[in-house]
Amino acid sequence: MDNKKLERHIAKSEIYDLVCKYMRGLDRLDRPLLKSVFHEDAYCDYGFVKTDPDTFSGFCMDALKEHIANHHMIGNSLIEFDENEDMAFGEIYFNAYHKTIVDGINTDVIIAGRYLDRYERRNGVWKISYRSEVNDWSKTEPTNDPYFDDSECHRGKRQDDAVYKRDKMFRP
Repeated sequence: MDNKKLERHIAKSEIYDLVCKYMRGLDRLDRPLLKSVFHEDAYCDYGFVKTDPDTFSGFCMDALKEHIANHHMIGNSLIEFDENEDMAFGEIYFNAYHKTIVDGINTDVIIAGRYLDRYERRNGVWKISYRSEVNDWSKTEPTNDPYFDDSECHRGKRQDDAVYKRDKMFRP
């Protein structure tokens, strides 16, 4: 593998990690993590909100904090490089699951779409410099998940989620 291909492979891996951290930031309500994937002068265009990363991350925390749970899943991730090796463009498919309460009823909201991104490497670090969200479809229906009602399985949480407790990831 030549150096240029190897560098692009490494860059794609670093960019994909940004996408994963973005999803974790949303699901765990981790505002510092969510903000960390953007350059400070980035622009976020979601149609209903068009703003800078600081304002956007605050908007997300406020919008998601009343949800019972969130689960953002990444699908196809196509990352293409500009002739400038310090810029890339991405089309990232996602499914976003939101467990909410609507009119007193536990409700599942599923949104499927794509993030259209521009990434820039500055001072050797890749971050998102532009992100927009395109929603392709959604589904809203009353929740039907009785499995968890009687289960002793581990449940996802917000900031005190098990993913942040690495010292607990050893056999007792």
